[in-house]
Amino acid sequence: ISAQTNPRGDNLTIKIAVMGSGDELYFWWGHMALIIEDASRGEARCYDYGLFSWESENFFWNFAFGRLLYQTGVSPAETVYRSYRAQNRDVTLYTLDLDPAKKQQIKDFAEWNVRPENRNYWYHHFRDNCVTRIINILDEAVGGQFYARYGDAPGRWTLREHVRRHTYIAPFWDWILNFWMGQDIDVPTTMREEMFLPSEVARNIISFNYLDDGGNERRLVSHVETAGTAVGRAPVLDAPPPGWPGALVTGLVMAGVLLAVRLFRRKHDAPGRVVWGIANMVLGLFFGLAGSVLFFMTFFTNHDYTFHNANIIFVNPLLLAAVPLGIAVMAGKTRVKTHLYETLLRGLWLYVLLGGIVSVLITLSPRYYQHNEVTLCLLLPAALVLSAPGMFRRFKAAEFNARRNQGG
Repeated sequence: ISAQTNPRGDNLTIKIAVMGSGDELYFWWGHMALIIEDASRGEARCYDYGLFSWESENFFWNFAFGRLLYQTGVSPAETVYRSYRAQNRDVTLYTLDLDPAKKQQIKDFAEWNVRPENRNYWYHHFRDNCVTRIINILDEAVGGQFYARYGDAPGRWTLREHVRRHTYIAPFWDWILNFWMGQDIDVPTTMREEMFLPSEVARNIISFNYLDDGGNERRLVSHVETAGTAVGRAPVLDAPPPGWPGALVTGLVMAGVLLAVRLFRRKHDAPGRVVWGIANMVLGLFFGLAGSVLFFMTFFTNHDYTFHNANIIFVNPLLLAAVPLGIAVMAGKTRVKTHLYETLLRGLWLYVLLGGIVSVLITLSPRYYQHNEVTLCLLLPAALVLSAPGMFRRFKAAEFNARRNQGG
């Protein structure tokens, strides 16, 4: 905190507001704000370091490329409490026991933060967000003792596991977000790194003691109060759930359906060809689009937590080729061309299968470990069925040559 300070702070109360999960995806991890109550003015103000606007210039373009410009803003605290209660979100307030001079110092710095020339910053989901900005202020207020205790201490979970504690409620988003995130979030964390989450900060400040300027040991949090309670909302898990069992069941079900389509294709040529083409198209389109987004984020954006991702080896834009090939199989103009397109499709899914195996071998190394078994369990059973040889009735050589000689 480098702003000029005022020794008067007797009338100030500093609180940390921790908000629980919300309905929208970007609210699932909760929120944190700084509350400063000034008894001399009869006001309580909320300093929010996590503001953004969908209507800001080039927001979606910047968001796509990982350039997230966030702001610090201030508003009446009671208005903020009412808003979060209306969203059915928890609001817990932690009153901090600090010397008056430290309180004034925090207020001066917060006021400096909300000036137009100082309020903008480049947001990072894990390293620079509404939580880390406030914790930096808190740490300086206690002379660096907070990070001295928690900074390098081992964390409870990896960043991916912390993410999954919150995303488990929505299986699709749980999978797709973790599919897009790479190896860098699967390394052991420190307690400082995992305090990108408001709930982790709350766990730590409640039991934190520090030495004040007079050498007296003080508990940082002197009082905890509830300003809002969510009703009927799914809890945040203390430990991440295993994702692979559900993914394996889903993958085996998809493989079973594909096997049934395979048998149908053998007995019913025309309708079976259409169903088989559709199955390839759907899977190719879904995983191809997911892989295309991953490819874009990996090579063209600042979303650094998507870098070094083993999933791109076997799920990437190449899978979109299943769409035109599936259409060609459905069209079935000639048996020879249909056979060719089906062979190309099998080759495509064989690439997926072999690429998945390669990714397993790569991530066996501790240096390149990635928690991507969910995607492997989901996709590889289907890829095995789709790439299996001998799937369709083979033509006799004479029939094949005769049709080729006839131009079809």
